[in-house]
This record gives sequence, structure tokens and C-alpha cells, in this order.
Amino acid sequence: MKLTKVSAIAALGLLVTSCNSQLKKTSSLNNQIDSVSYAIGLDMASQLKTNFGDDLNKDVLIQGYLEGIDADSTSNLLIDQKEIRNVIMPYFQKVRMEKMQKQQEERAKKAEAEFGEYKKENEKFLEENKTKEGVKITESGLQYLVLKEGTGENPKATDKVKVHYHGTLIDGTVFDSSVEKNQPAEFFLNQVIKGWTEGLQLMKPGAKYKFFIPQELGYGATPRPGGKIKPFATLVFEVELLEIK
Repeated sequence: MKLTKVSAIAALGLLVTSCNSQLKKTSSLNNQIDSVSYAIGLDMASQLKTNFGDDLNKDVLIQGYLEGIDADSTSNLLIDQKEIRNVIMPYFQKVRMEKMQKQQEERAKKAEAEFGEYKKENEKFLEENKTKEGVKITESGLQYLVLKEGTGENPKATDKVKVHYHGTLIDGTVFDSSVEKNQPAEFFLNQVIKGWTEGLQLMKPGAKYKFFIPQELGYGATPRPGGKIKPFATLVFEVELLEIK
């Protein structure tokens, strides 16, 4: 929601609240202006409730509204008008993050119920795989096998890289492959899944590794809906680092 819209909603809410005891109520809408005015009031009140809920301190809100109405260049406001955006926007960012986190937790709980056995199957695969010859494991749980070493510098998380890759699930199902597309991929390492960000920093240009990425470093319980990757899937990638851009 834009700040101007939030401010307008809050202003109307404050006005109604602060003047409620003195408000001259009507039982009928006598003309178009009355109808439009009432409809705007209902709409803004609904949005005010949706965006703020019960979090607001109504007394302080009313004070801010009234002092803002009367403010001039000499007013002694508790918050400088230039700082209004800097006060309001972090609140909405926090609310948005909390809402997203709650949604992710709900989706994870649902996925656990539906894909619990699949999760165990992938965990078993990783337990058995880490004992195989040549497989190394990092502190985060990323497993990898060096197929060919490269030369030069290792990329940093902030670097852009060019790679060829072939991605499968533990049953061999191919879900993505630049090799099959015959088109190398380019991306910044800090803009992909954690397993890729970590794994590619172990490589040098010309190297080819095989990664076994646990779901915690992949897409977890919430992969893209409708795709081949199920919740809690282990991702198996053969990756060749072609170039650090």
C-alpha cells in the first residue's frame, strides 16, 4: 500500500474517532455527495482495520492527527514531518515479513503431513550417500563429489558465474538442465538457492562437481507449485563452472 493511501485512511479514521462524540449522525443519505462521502468512509474504515488491526494506540493517533491538522512551520511535533515515511514504512515491512513467515509455516506444516514419507526417503538417501567413496560433506550438510578440478580463483558469493548444469531428483527425474537446453546459465551466486551459493564457491573455473543438496539448502517445504520438485526434495546437480564473469 502506498504511504499516501495509508495516510489518507488513517486520517479519516482519526477524524471519525476523535469527533465521534460530537458527530451529527444521519439515518438517511439525501444526495449523491452524502452517498459518496459515506461510501468513502466505509471503504477507508475497512482498509484501516485490514492494515492496522488492533495494533494502533488510538489516543496517540488522534493526537498526531489533530496536531498535524494544526501544524505550521513553528509547530513542535513529536515526529518531524520529514520523518513520517521512515517511521511508517518499517512497520509495514515488519507486518509483511511476519505474514510471509506465518504463511510459510502453515505451508510447511501442510507439506509435512502430505509428504512426510517422501521427506524420510530423501533423508535416508543422504545418510547412505555421505558414506560413499569420494563424497565430501560441508558443515551445512551440503554433500559433493569432485568429478574434475579447475584452476584459478574461487568465485565469491557476490560474483556472477557462467555454468552448465544437469539437475535431477534422487530417483533420476530431470527437473532442469542447461545441458539438455544446450544453453549455459549465468547468475549471481547470492541470488540462487543456498546449496548453489555455497557449492560453487568451492569450485574453480573448469571444475565439474556433483552436488547433493539437502532440502534445507534447496527449496525446503515450499518449492514452486506445479513443478517436478516436491517438498523436502534432495536436489542432485552435476555442475561445471565455465567462467566467473
